[in-house]
Amino acid sequence: MMSHPMLPATTHDEAAAQLFVRDFKMFLTESVEPGHRARAERLDPGASSNARVETVYDRLHADEGFRAWASLRRTSQEMLWAGVSESVARQADSLEALAAAAPEHGSLTLDPNFVQPAYLDSGDVHLMPGGYAHDDGALLQGAVMDRGGAVYMLGRNGGLMNDVRGHTIVAHIFAQYPDLDPREILELGCGVGTSLIPVASAFPDAQVHGIDVGAAMLRYALARARHLGATVHLHQGDAENPPFPDASFDLVFSSVLLHETSPAAIANIMAQCYRLLKPGGVVVHLEVPNRYDELDLWGKIRGEIEADYNNEPNWKAAISADYRALLAQAGFSDIAVGYQAATSTPLRGAGGFSDTSMGTFRSWFVASARK
Repeated sequence: MMSHPMLPATTHDEAAAQLFVRDFKMFLTESVEPGHRARAERLDPGASSNARVETVYDRLHADEGFRAWASLRRTSQEMLWAGVSESVARQADSLEALAAAAPEHGSLTLDPNFVQPAYLDSGDVHLMPGGYAHDDGALLQGAVMDRGGAVYMLGRNGGLMNDVRGHTIVAHIFAQYPDLDPREILELGCGVGTSLIPVASAFPDAQVHGIDVGAAMLRYALARARHLGATVHLHQGDAENPPFPDASFDLVFSSVLLHETSPAAIANIMAQCYRLLKPGGVVVHLEVPNRYDELDLWGKIRGEIEADYNNEPNWKAAISADYRALLAQAGFSDIAVGYQAATSTPLRGAGGFSDTSMGTFRSWFVASARK
């Protein structure tokens, strides 16, 4: 399985523990969850009922078995981060040495006065201890995110590289904006660069920038990119207030950023994307492959579970937002809203964009437009 030098290694016992968490998560989803789904359907008061989802969700919580299952889902997430964090901490010195030995290309700009947005400060998203912005002056939080993200996605988003979303963004650009030849690119919320690197690789003549709230994330992301041969310029900052002049970029994109923000932030980010783009530039936002009004009852209850048991308070708002209207309100035209087929090998002329989702990990929701 493809990897990279900065990815924390595992001992036999650490690998076994991480695989156990992966399999435990799959057991809870594939073997236990169907029973709770069936019970939810039996408790359904009908589509005409007011507060239908909330009513069934409350009724489910009256059952000890449901509460235990929901609690175990949360526990499995806590186990994931605990195991990965312990493994990463063991390798702190070697990871710092690897980062120092990386080829010196690209750049990192940190803001010592940066304050993360309130919607991130209020809780650790995905239960990752310390959240995205935790900074101990090193790069360990980025290493935890990289290794933990691959385990969290159960290997279905590009294995240890966790890069299918980035390749899928490239595939969408090829499908919808085949004439685009960006020379200046920005990712909002770049994290450790799992989506930034595939986009940079697809457009090797471009100058590529990423912005994120986490200093430790960015330190790790730079070392990761250097070892992968990508030249990127990383900046600490907030997607609602990117520190760049007007009309700086030909392509601005995000990958599963919006559901980690807030309803007000989503609209602000759309406006910032318009400001940052040159005339003719393109914006692409990739998100989770669900739309709230297309979900069945259990799908909507799953969203409530994510909010309550996995610190995802903006999940429902993000998959309910009218992105076509938001992009138009920001000033964009040539708007495309739909689903892009997931891929690790984007090809020009392959298409793959449609109105229909093929399901989780097989496609991703995408909203894009041109200035």
